[in-house]
Amino acid sequence: MNRPVRILVADDQALLRAGFRLLIDSVPDLTVVGEAVSGEQAVELALRLRPDIVLMDIRMPGTDGLEATRRICAAPDAVGTRVLVLTTFDLDEYVYAALRGGASGFLLKDILPADLLTALRVVAAGDALLAPAVTRRLIGEFAGRHEPRPRLARELAGVTPREREVLRLVARGLPNPAIAEHLGLGVATVKTHVRRLLAKLHAHDRAQMVVIAYETGLVTAGGNRPPAG
Repeated sequence: MNRPVRILVADDQALLRAGFRLLIDSVPDLTVVGEAVSGEQAVELALRLRPDIVLMDIRMPGTDGLEATRRICAAPDAVGTRVLVLTTFDLDEYVYAALRGGASGFLLKDILPADLLTALRVVAAGDALLAPAVTRRLIGEFAGRHEPRPRLARELAGVTPREREVLRLVARGLPNPAIAEHLGLGVATVKTHVRRLLAKLHAHDRAQMVVIAYETGLVTAGGNRPPAG
């Protein structure tokens, strides 16, 4: 039997932390291994406990969830840890900053309990938690307000034309089977392209691939409708 997915809950509200723990520990495949009341403590516990996922509130006193997310995602000792951000608003520059800093996705705090458990499993499986319409709108709105990071242009220059096609379709919210159908490729081939893109772009997962596609202008807010067929 596989071990449960190990989760660190970071939120400054004790009642919410208790609720998350009760819910997560109610199923056999997920378990809470620690609780943090601040961003600073979240970083410390993430590096010490090395959980699979940090369920991270954005707005916390002192070091907030944004800075904590950046530090965790950049830490060599936390390379296997993914951050899932909790927020009150779905269109929020803080959420964009968290995705830009390495978060694997975001959830609204009023999420249904069953959907939260599903979201944790999705992220634990190595996928980004991206609701395509909301996430594309969010990134499309805020990506243009930031200067592209210089390294992104260099890394994108090393991407092949076919990989660029795959990256555009990932950014538009298409899963691998739909990308394969659109490009006339096998799903295994698409998976190979995605793996290579992740390595070349130094991206944690598909969430960072989406951010990079928008920031470099490969995809624009006005051109984010998934292709027909």
